[in-house]
Amino acid sequence: MSLTEFLLFALPAIFLTGLSKGGFGGALGGIAVPLLALAVSPKQAAAIMLPILCLADVVGLKAYFGRWDVANLKVMMPGALIGIGLGSLTFGLLDERMVGLMMGGIAVGFVLLGLVNRSAAPRPLQRGRGTLLSAIAGFTSFVAHAGGPPAMMHLLPQQLPKLSYIATINAFFLLTNALKLIPYAALGQFSRENLLLSLTLAPIVPLGVWTGLWLQSRINHTWFYRIARLGMFLAGLQLIWRNL
Repeated sequence: MSLTEFLLFALPAIFLTGLSKGGFGGALGGIAVPLLALAVSPKQAAAIMLPILCLADVVGLKAYFGRWDVANLKVMMPGALIGIGLGSLTFGLLDERMVGLMMGGIAVGFVLLGLVNRSAAPRPLQRGRGTLLSAIAGFTSFVAHAGGPPAMMHLLPQQLPKLSYIATINAFFLLTNALKLIPYAALGQFSRENLLLSLTLAPIVPLGVWTGLWLQSRINHTWFYRIARLGMFLAGLQLIWRNL
C-alpha cells in the first residue's frame, strides 16, 4: 500500500483519537485501530498507535487535571495491570487474522451493546465488577487499544458528572497506555518504521485534542456519537470480512 493510501486511513484515525481524548471521554478512540488496520497489519496498527495515544493523553491532561474520581481509579488500575499482563503473555500466540477478527468483533460488539444498554438509575461503584471489567479493558487495550468499551461499561452506569467521567477515563488510559510501553518495547513492536510513522502522524494529535475541547460544550453529543459509532461499526465489519 502506498503512503497516500496509508494516510487516507491514518489521518482520520489519528484526528478522531485526539478528538476523543479532548472532549468525549475516549468514546471514539476505538475506531482508530480498526481504521488503521485497513491500511497495515493489525499488530503494526497497534504499534503505531501506542505512541500516538500516549501523546494524546499528555496533550489532553491539563484540561481535566484533578477532576478524576480517585475511588474508581483505585478499583480500575489493579484490573488494568492484570489485563496488560495477560495480553503480554498471549501476544505471541495470536496471529494477524485472529487479532484482526478480535478488533472487528470488539468494534461491532461495542456498537450493538450501545443499542440495547439504555440508561437507568445511577449505580454505586462496584469493586469486583469494576476490577473485572478493567482487566478486560487492560487486555483489549493491550491487544488492540480497544479498552474503551469495558471501561465505559464500568463507569457509565454510575452516571458521574460529565467532566468527572471524562477525567476519570482519560486518567485510566493515560496510566494504562504508559504501562503498555514496557511490554510493547520488550516484544519488539517499536521498530524504526513504526516509530517513524508515529512521528509523522504526531502533529495531528494536538489538532484533534484541541478540536475535541472546543466541541465538548458546543456539539449535540447524541448525534455525534451516533455518527461515530456508525463509522466504528462499518470499520469493524470490514475487518471481520477481511480476516474471515
